[in-house]
Amino acid sequence: MDSFNGRIVSGRGEAAFFTGLDWVVEQCRAKLGFAPAPGTLNLLVEKTAGERLANCRNGYELSSPDPAFCSARVLPATVEGLPAAVIVPEEKVRVHDTAIIEILAPVNLRQALKRQENDPVTVSLTACEDNPRPV
Repeated sequence: MDSFNGRIVSGRGEAAFFTGLDWVVEQCRAKLGFAPAPGTLNLLVEKTAGERLANCRNGYELSSPDPAFCSARVLPATVEGLPAAVIVPEEKVRVHDTAIIEILAPVNLRQALKRQENDPVTVSLTACEDNPRPV
């Protein structure tokens, strides 16, 4: 999977808290080369694409200094040419079904792309190595 399409959907409005945490900002700068803009862009994707993203084992770990707080992986990507990353939270704290993915970027993607609810968006991943499933 090098690229996939999705449609913009509204989220729960909770990602701005996560993307504003000092440790998230610092690790995104170091690992992705940018500090995330507040919030994320939520996309409705085909369930198979969402499941594949959830099983990607490459990317970078965003590790909380507080063991009580969840960690997440970020998969470097671009959204129509703009730098971005798909967030893959730990399964125990996922708030969305795998058909909804969250993307962080150094800019507000809705504004930068001049897109609205239900508009299509194309995401290109740097790479996605699947986690081998037990036989």
